[in-house]
Amino acid sequence: MKKLIYFAVVMITIVVMLPLTIVKGCGPSYAPKPHEKEIAVPELEQKKITVYNPSLERIDEMVLDEYIKGVLAAEMPADFSLEALKAQAVAARTFAYGRMTGVYKAKQDTHEGADICTNSAHCQAWMSKEAAKKKWSALFAARNWAKIERAVKETSEMIVVYQGSIANTLFHASSCGKTENAEEVWSGVSVPYLRSVESDGEEASRGYITTISLEIEQMIEKLSETFPENSFSEDMLEGIKIMDYTTGGRVKTILVGDVTMKGTQFRTLFGLRSSCFTLRLEDEKLEITTTGHGHGVGMSQWGADSLAKKGGTYIEILKHYYTGVDIVSIQHYENVK
Repeated sequence: MKKLIYFAVVMITIVVMLPLTIVKGCGPSYAPKPHEKEIAVPELEQKKITVYNPSLERIDEMVLDEYIKGVLAAEMPADFSLEALKAQAVAARTFAYGRMTGVYKAKQDTHEGADICTNSAHCQAWMSKEAAKKKWSALFAARNWAKIERAVKETSEMIVVYQGSIANTLFHASSCGKTENAEEVWSGVSVPYLRSVESDGEEASRGYITTISLEIEQMIEKLSETFPENSFSEDMLEGIKIMDYTTGGRVKTILVGDVTMKGTQFRTLFGLRSSCFTLRLEDEKLEITTTGHGHGVGMSQWGADSLAKKGGTYIEILKHYYTGVDIVSIQHYENVK
């Protein structure tokens, strides 16, 4: 019996265990690896910008893209198409980066020593995340902020350049069908990438066509303050005349009494939404009907949204409104400059 058990054990060893040992020995050999250290991939240095907030009389330092989120929330409706928001993010980043690097400087120290300010009349509007969420309804606040974060993240580092130089990416709310040549708004050297281009779909913007009525006494008071050496009478309304127009269809010069002034100056004087306007006398009052909103130079925000809804990418939008530009990363710009 013992011999039978011994024989069975030997046979099991030969038939089962030996082949397993052979197969294991024929497999690939895995030498134990020494402890591997994780190789840290260096991240791009996050640019920081100093921002002067006039309402708080305070300067804050912010990560550039965090600042851009606040600009996007303040400058463009969050329900615009994602590609339009991305185009705005790049334009805003370029505008800010040009001032961070000193390429574009304020004539006076309106920034109190900071790179940029939150006054939209001078730089770019900006608001905090908390203020933005309060502006939106509770139903859409989280969604809107997530959309803004996505637009900034997906365009991070990207800026607009023209022939290797940082572009001055001016923008406005809406034009009157065409944007404006820069020199026809601000006297001086023309800017090759700030040219008049077609801008469709802007009639959807709020207050696209607006009419105001000015009393003759109100006009005389304003004009007398601005031109104290001239006299203005109550019959001056009969003599108001638009003299000529710009390439973009805005009023270039206008005759008021004995004074010939630029359409942009008339716009500022009477707080008009744009210098694209028509005049009409009605019951001893001057009716002024404006089309569009803003100075009309560079990218139209409502035009950008219209292009995005037609399938345009943010790069296509930017290249439409800024003639002959390239879209590159800040790192690329700094490496080749």
